Amino acid sequence: MSEGNNSTTTSSAITIEDVQNLVKKKDEIEEQIKAYYDVLEDQKSVGMTGPLVDAEAFPRGDIDVYQVRNARHNVACLQNDHKEIMQQIEEALYRLHAYEREKREKDETQAKAEALEQDLPLPHPFAKVDAVTPGSPASISGLQVGDEIFEFGTVNSLNFQNLQNIASVVQHSEGLQHSPTAEINAIEASKL
Repeated sequence: MSEGNNSTTTSSAITIEDVQNLVKKKDEIEEQIKAYYDVLEDQKSVGMTGPLVDAEAFPRGDIDVYQVRNARHNVACLQNDHKEIMQQIEEALYRLHAYEREKREKDETQAKAEALEQDLPLPHPFAKVDAVTPGSPASISGLQVGDEIFEFGTVNSLNFQNLQNIASVVQHSEGLQHSPTAEINAIEASKL
């Protein structure tokens, strides 16, 4: 039942095709399970737990006991395979998204480095930090007094009108695990 081939999930650079292949295997297992359940349904709806013996402890004569036992065994094995493939899919999706996130962060870092190498002017800051409360999200993220803010979520120097813009970004990101407020781009005061 189990193929024992984990090569697609042990690769660090997993692809969408790898995940799609795992999903295809999962679908095939589910089809096989359904076919065996149909066999059990055809046998007087005996299912996975129905009795195989009559009241006098003799094998039932109205069903094919061998076929029912074989179908039950295969369903149990396939359910284990299904559980394993679902874990492989979960791990593959996690690795795929982690790889994409790392790639995006690397590309962003490289783009920023290239911009600095070309001496492109930094965006014009629209705010300057004049106070940071200890233990606040700003403090935890490393903002310090004197830092200049040139981007806060979707707010930047091109669309900033007043502090209500920032309050709106914060309000819309409340309760989100990865909120735009964590994406504050500032120039440290020591680098000015």
